[in-house]
Amino acid sequence: MSETQKELPRLQQHYQAVVREAMQKEFGYSNVMEMPKLTKIVLNMGVGEAAGDSKKLDAAVAEMMAIAGQKPVKTIAKKAIAGFKIREGQAIGCKVTLRRARMYEFLDRLITIALPRVRDFRGLPGNRGFDGRGNFAMGLKEQIIFPEIAYDKVDAIRGMDIQFVTTAKTDKEAKALLKAFQLPFAN
Repeated sequence: MSETQKELPRLQQHYQAVVREAMQKEFGYSNVMEMPKLTKIVLNMGVGEAAGDSKKLDAAVAEMMAIAGQKPVKTIAKKAIAGFKIREGQAIGCKVTLRRARMYEFLDRLITIALPRVRDFRGLPGNRGFDGRGNFAMGLKEQIIFPEIAYDKVDAIRGMDIQFVTTAKTDKEAKALLKAFQLPFAN
């Protein structure tokens, strides 16, 4: 590799060197393009209390930016819900889509640093969370498990959803791919 090219993230190198070969042996792919790969990771944080105070949404956006390493977009309510005091067009959350190097760096931090900091963590649910098309979704109850978040500056504990979007055609292939990245499944 020349000095002008950037160094690939650790998990991307792991995918190219180890995961591809293991997946080819397990599922018998004849073509490199058939092998499933991780295409994007989407982080989503709903901030319901932003209906009453827009500063809470700004704090959530700042925390999401620290976690993801790129600026999130605010999500807008599609319709008014009087019971939740939400008007149509009101900002009620934020999300960010990670691809390529940032995606692999976030996955590395999630697996090696954040998930081990979850209290009483026994692994991700093995069969729940898959959508039938090779994608996996999980939820976190608190954003403070990430080291980028300063505990003293947090105004409220918020959860977030994380979706792993893959090119796998079945849940079995997707689970094998995510296991090869050392995502800790319970069973």
